[in-house]
Amino acid sequence: MQNERIDLNLLEYLDVLLRERNVTRAASYLGLSQPAMSNGLRRLRLMFNDPLLVRTSEGMTPTERALELQPLIREALAQVDKAIQPQAAFEPATTERVFRIMASDYAESTIIPRILHRLREEAPGIVLDIMTPSDVSFLDVEQGKVDMVINRFDSIPQSFHQKLIWNDSFTCLFSAENPIRDNFNLKTYLEAQHVWVSKTGMGVGVGIDPDDVQRLGWVDEALTKLGKKRHITIFTRHYQAAMLLAEQKDLIVTLPTRAAHLKQQNPRVILREPPFSIPAMELKMAWSPLLQNNPGHQWMRRLIVEVTQSQD
Repeated sequence: MQNERIDLNLLEYLDVLLRERNVTRAASYLGLSQPAMSNGLRRLRLMFNDPLLVRTSEGMTPTERALELQPLIREALAQVDKAIQPQAAFEPATTERVFRIMASDYAESTIIPRILHRLREEAPGIVLDIMTPSDVSFLDVEQGKVDMVINRFDSIPQSFHQKLIWNDSFTCLFSAENPIRDNFNLKTYLEAQHVWVSKTGMGVGVGIDPDDVQRLGWVDEALTKLGKKRHITIFTRHYQAAMLLAEQKDLIVTLPTRAAHLKQQNPRVILREPPFSIPAMELKMAWSPLLQNNPGHQWMRRLIVEVTQSQD
């Protein structure tokens, strides 16, 4: 590195450049002109005596030196952010900010409407960008490109901060015209046709193996402990689609109770407790350590906790 006073703005430029790997996108993210961003990259190359980003057939590719610097710079910026954030005030009533939240449609349907109600009252300038689990990777969250993720997780990086949103039981949903309504028990449940629904974790999913009980989740694991197996006709990752399918005369959907309760006023379906015990599932909120001390982020996390607790 050249012997000169370090400009912290340049370190932020480098962090964004290495994340975006595109000068134009990095400039847009930081609110700079493209010439200003290009000038910043030139100064960074002089500072570290390294090209840092090189044009290849795959676009702007980080050098070995840049990849070594990336985690160090991110940690340094996080520490600086932690030091200065207490001095910065967050005013919900006047802020204009986009919060990017990854949520399964189960979480989106049960939580987001209440969050929006509070935001209209307290922070009308906030915009929500709701993303699906398939839109987001753990790396996106780690880098702070996504503010928070709300979902069920089989596993989550240890560096992430997380908060339990709630535990939810399960409910069976089926057509009011389904003959099973008059004789609903474990035997008739097992004889029926079923819709499997789940979207755990993040990233692009893979096909389901109907015989892989562990990957099928809570409902089927509970049945396996009883030595039983249900007949699954349809596999879906969308709770809204599953609840729509429940209106068909020969299908049963077993899903988290808070989602099922969205259909309580629908005369075409019936809600019943499962005829066997299913352990409760956990819904969690997780976020990057880079955002832990951001006042606006802290405010949003508190609002989400308040909203979810008020549903209990």
